[in-house]
Amino acid sequence: MNPKYKKLLLSILLDGIGMLSFVIPGAGEFMDIVWAPLSAYLILKLYKGTFAKVASLISFGEEAGFIGTDIIPTFTLSWIYEQVFVNKTPPLIEE
Repeated sequence: MNPKYKKLLLSILLDGIGMLSFVIPGAGEFMDIVWAPLSAYLILKLYKGTFAKVASLISFGEEAGFIGTDIIPTFTLSWIYEQVFVNKTPPLIEE
């Protein structure tokens, strides 16, 4: 499998983990306290440069409690941004 698609699958998985707080009643706030800094760290490691720093801040804010933002798939949107704007290649065309 192409490495960029492995990164996409990992991004989707990480977004799914971030959305688990909706599934487990009462545990959401505790999960977000742990997940917010972890997601910020992971997005810094997964993506590079200034973009990663901005995405990390957005991810932290989203998970830390901006109401209604938990549903945003930050990792997947970061992958799309990286593929379309940074790498300037269509994300769904096999090379």
